[in-house]
Formats: sequence, structure tokens, C-alpha cells
Amino acid sequence: MANYAIDSLVGAYSQIASLVNMNRPGKQAGSNVAGAPLQVAKAEPQAKKLRKKAGTWLKELRTRAGLSQIELAERLGYKYYTFISQVENGFGRVPTESLEEWARALGVDPSAFARELLSYYDPELHRLLFEVKR
Repeated sequence: MANYAIDSLVGAYSQIASLVNMNRPGKQAGSNVAGAPLQVAKAEPQAKKLRKKAGTWLKELRTRAGLSQIELAERLGYKYYTFISQVENGFGRVPTESLEEWARALGVDPSAFARELLSYYDPELHRLLFEVKR
């Protein structure tokens, strides 16, 4: 019985990992860019709220750029648009290694884009980098 539950969890993790990677070239399901296993962590309530705000901001940028989720996914090389939907709904994050690619696809300055997303994804690091007087 316990083995069945573990097998079910492993299967569910594999499905989630394949959705996250969206079959982008050079990425394997269940691994990050470097090929290391993905770490799944539960987000704290505040982190979830901030990710949702980030998603709303990203959706506004996409709308201003005149792109649908499908069109943005195509520009970014994703096979499916569902990753865009997950990010916009606060269930995912823009991967660090593709921040510049997202910014250019949305027609915004990559540095400002990364800075804004950092304020949502890691507010303490954002504060230290951009708000603390030296």
C-alpha cells in the first residue's frame, strides 16, 4: 500500500516537472537548466501573493505588447502556452535564465524587467540591492 502511494507521488511529480519544462530544447523533465533535479518547495502565503502580483504585472505587459499567451509562448520557444498561464496566475515564476528573453519578447528593458520581477520573487534581495543606502 505504501509503495503504491509513493509511486503515485513520483508519477505526479514527473507530470508536473514536464509541464514546468514545457519541452523546451535542451531541458529534460524533472531537471533544471544544469540538469540537476528540480526542488519542489511550498510557497509561504506572502510569497504566493507576491507571485500572483507578478503574474498580474506580466499579463499587463503581455496585453500592452498585443500578444496572446500562445503568441508569447511561441516567441519564447515553449511548445505549450500553459506555462505562460501558470506564471500569470501565480503558480510559476519566470525562470532566471530566461528573464532577458521574456523582457525582449514583451518589448521592455531587460534590466528594469528583472528588477521589477525581483521585487516580487525575492523582495529581501531586491531591497538589499536597490533600496539600502550605501
